[in-house]
Amino acid sequence: MCTSLVVNKKKTIVGWNLDLLNMEYRVRTDDAGVYIEVNDAKEGWMPLFGANSRGDFVGMPTCWPVDSRSDPTGDGENVILLDIDLLLQKKTLQEIREIVEKRPVFSVPGLTFMGALSDASGNVLHVIPGQGNLYYERPEYKILTNFSPFKQDSETHPWMGRDRYHTAEELLEKAPEDFDVPDCFTVLKAVAQNVCPTVVSMVFDVQERTVYWCERQAWDRVQKVVLS
Repeated sequence: MCTSLVVNKKKTIVGWNLDLLNMEYRVRTDDAGVYIEVNDAKEGWMPLFGANSRGDFVGMPTCWPVDSRSDPTGDGENVILLDIDLLLQKKTLQEIREIVEKRPVFSVPGLTFMGALSDASGNVLHVIPGQGNLYYERPEYKILTNFSPFKQDSETHPWMGRDRYHTAEELLEKAPEDFDVPDCFTVLKAVAQNVCPTVVSMVFDVQERTVYWCERQAWDRVQKVVLS
């Protein structure tokens, strides 16, 4: 589960709820970024989500139902590695866009991870391995939860998040031009989860290069880092 938001009003504001069950995570900061890392049994701590000083944001919701077309087969690009390359500033959003438009993209066996990516200009790239990708040049807003935008509700799963999508959409359709960090936290709070719990809620003020986050829905204990 998870919810990704990108809102382009007077500012570009990005929001992210990480909904995680039975996995170890941590939030790590340095001058170049704020990273939500997950402890992988084979790879160790992996920076899978977060914001960087260049103005990029990376979210990686799981697609439910899982689509077997995202399993690795033959030559292609791993969506997880592409996401990490953007977060660590090894590639730009436009470079990743060129890659996914030319080459097949896969996830890991048995799980369809998606890419919810944005840059300092507020451009958005959604990558759905095995199905395709969608690029939006500075949209008013974009949302990605846990269903494929290519399938919509043609297939169903309890965790696909149509309710979260519609809640966020209703709030963002009415969002004011001065939509800012507190407004984004209001949306994230409205779509926070308990069954697969929301463990980190993060908001990125791209213009100010400032990242705000709270853990385990402690909305009154928000931390803040200004990136170099």
